[in-house]
Amino acid sequence: MPKHPLVSRRRALLLGLGTLASMGTLGMGRSKYLSYQIEALDDPKRDFTAVGEASLKERAAAKGLIYGAAMRYPALLSDAKLANCFVRECGILVPEWGLKWYVPGVPLRPNPDKFDFTEADWMAQFAKTNSLLYRGHTLVWHESLPPWFKDTVNSQNAEQVLVKHIKTVAGRYAGKMHSWDVVNEAIATYEKRQDNLRKTPWLELLGPNYIDTAFRVAAETDPKALLVYNDFGLEYDTPEDEAKRTAVLKLLERLKSKGTPVQALGIQAHLLGGETRFNSKKLREFFSNVASMGLKILITELDVTDKNLPKNTAVRDRIVAASLEDYLAVALDEPAVIAVLTWGLSDRVTWLSDFQSRSDGAAVRPLPMDADLKPKLAWNAIARALDSAPKR
Repeated sequence: MPKHPLVSRRRALLLGLGTLASMGTLGMGRSKYLSYQIEALDDPKRDFTAVGEASLKERAAAKGLIYGAAMRYPALLSDAKLANCFVRECGILVPEWGLKWYVPGVPLRPNPDKFDFTEADWMAQFAKTNSLLYRGHTLVWHESLPPWFKDTVNSQNAEQVLVKHIKTVAGRYAGKMHSWDVVNEAIATYEKRQDNLRKTPWLELLGPNYIDTAFRVAAETDPKALLVYNDFGLEYDTPEDEAKRTAVLKLLERLKSKGTPVQALGIQAHLLGGETRFNSKKLREFFSNVASMGLKILITELDVTDKNLPKNTAVRDRIVAASLEDYLAVALDEPAVIAVLTWGLSDRVTWLSDFQSRSDGAAVRPLPMDADLKPKLAWNAIARALDSAPKR
């Protein structure tokens, strides 16, 4: 029986929903049935009480863990209340945009020969001033390639471009980084490749060894940083997530077998508030398999999409909190897990507002603090999971 009985509630719910599925043949429409599934996740009697006044970073530190969040430069620069809240709650800062190759309007690498470290340098100084760890995201990611990449980079110069980028960026912060997401989201099982690698420009130009190259150059450039492979879609008991977990394990095994200096797996953990297919046993096994390779594990981009949840704020907040506590109860039981990072701290600044907005126009509520910087049940859920975690 799991140490945390709360994580079994969703599994038990699945059994009940199996019976309810037959109701679909009696005239219940699919949308109504799915709505029933989601609302059945809500337990108004569930207790989310967090004991004490300690911040999330203090609760994490008490267990030998790190809690922190991603944040955008404009938000920290212009919003003093948000910045103060961040310093109070977080022990590590992740630039959401500032260290990606290219974000429209704020490119780190506006052209092949120029780097603009304005944002990343400011955030590094913010971290230092406030005694926060600093984390690099990300050195290699197909989604953040700049417009000039397609017409400039080819099979003859691709390795030179990649190596220059890693040496320049990682070199600038060498010795100052807690960790780097060296390669981000390199797996895509739907591509139907035998190695399950995503068909990115890097793969097309350099072949599968681009991953090994990136890690070796990063290790040479910033030997004190923890080097992480980071990916998403690893959380649920679905065919897609099961295939992704298997593919990620095989990738890590291949890298380890050839001596690639990968030291940790980053699990993004973008949770889905309406997802019922949560299997604590399979998730525990996955964490254990990663740890058995001698790798550390970081939960790197934790949040909960609530776009399909009821509009009622109280119901929504309870379901989001349950998703967080159930997931973290499993994750933090694994001693190899060293950090929990949410992808944002407050609902006032979250990528989900743009990419996973609600059809009813209600503001999304995926993070620990609400838009007024007040702790929500999501904060309580994370606090409770940290308090219940075994000490490292």
